[in-house]
Order: sequence, then C-alpha cells, then structure tokens
Amino acid sequence: MTALKVILIVLGVFFLYQALIRIIRKLYHFPAPAFIGRFLDSDLRRWMQPPDKIIERSGIKPGMRVIDLGCGSGAFTPFVAGVVGERGKVYAVDIQPAMLRQLEGKLDKAENQDIRNIELKQASAYELPFEDEAVDLVYMVTVLQEIPDRGRALREIRRVLKPGGILAVTEFLPDPDYPLRSTTIKICQREDFVLDDNLGNLWTYTVRLKKPFSG
Repeated sequence: MTALKVILIVLGVFFLYQALIRIIRKLYHFPAPAFIGRFLDSDLRRWMQPPDKIIERSGIKPGMRVIDLGCGSGAFTPFVAGVVGERGKVYAVDIQPAMLRQLEGKLDKAENQDIRNIELKQASAYELPFEDEAVDLVYMVTVLQEIPDRGRALREIRRVLKPGGILAVTEFLPDPDYPLRSTTIKICQREDFVLDDNLGNLWTYTVRLKKPFSG
C-alpha cells in the first residue's frame, strides 16, 4: 500500500468519525465524559495544544483572577496558575464532580504541592458562584459548544467579568463540537462582547473578546 493510500484512508476515517460524532452531538448535548479525562490531561493533548500558546493567546497575565471554565481534569490549570503567580488566582470550575476529583488528585501529587493559588468549584456555567465583576478573565478550551444554552452562559460570564475583562474561547479541530471561528465570534458578539483579537489557525484558534467598560 502506497503512502498516498494510507493518508487517504486515515483522512477518510477521520472525516467519517467527525460526521458521525457531529450528528450524535447535534441530537444529544452533554459535557465531555469524565472517563476521557486522562486524554484531555495528557502530554499528547498538550503537544497538540501547547499550554504556553493557550495562555499567550488568551491574554493571561501575572496577578490576574482567572476562571478556567469547564476545566475538566485540568490540562491547562496548573500552567495558568504558574503564570498568574502568588498575586493571582485560578478558579477551576466544572459541572462534573468526577472531573474535579481527577484535578484534585493531580494537585495532590508531590510535584504540584507548591501550587496554592487554585480553587476548585463545582458549578454550572449558568450559575457561576462569584459576585458581579469579580474576575479579570474567563477562558474556555473546547467548552463553549458543549453548553446547550450558550447565550445564557455568556451572559453569566459577562456578569462576573470586570469592565474591560477578557473572555478567551479556544477551539480545536479534532473536537466533535468544533465551530468555525466566525461562528464563535458571532455567538459572543450577540451577548455584547467586543472582539479584541483572533489568533491561531484552522487546527486550533483562540478568539479573545472583552466586556465593554459601559453598557
């Protein structure tokens, strides 16, 4: 079998998988199941989506109070905690207790014992356990499209963000819920977020938006 045939077969299987899983996801909305947490928090995942790129594109800076919304098993959470530093805070929020237990187990390991600026919270994106204008930045990695009522979730995110605060949405082509970046931008702009930057490529992109200072 020639290399070209192998490539065509792999591409065919990939596109068939994408078509089938997208049909299923259109019919049934549910968060990523906890049993895939090990892949989501794997070195392979981080090779495909390097944490430093996610952090840079999202606009995460030292001293920020950040929500990792839909954190799952915490693929990027400790890296973000390292960037915001002691003066900052990362709130790891997920609706699934099983995912948060995986993250808690990771933070309990010896190499992560010195990370003290992460707080785990079980909550829905519709009811975030924060006061109005409490945080500087909310980021989501392959999460927004998993939320059935995205408008409601975005309004709640807007509530907890400070004026001028950042919403960063990252999407990843192999994900079955992957939307075009134009779709992501339109969804967020409908809830009065203002486009700040649009980074990355077809494989993985980050759309960064801001909450207006007024209005």
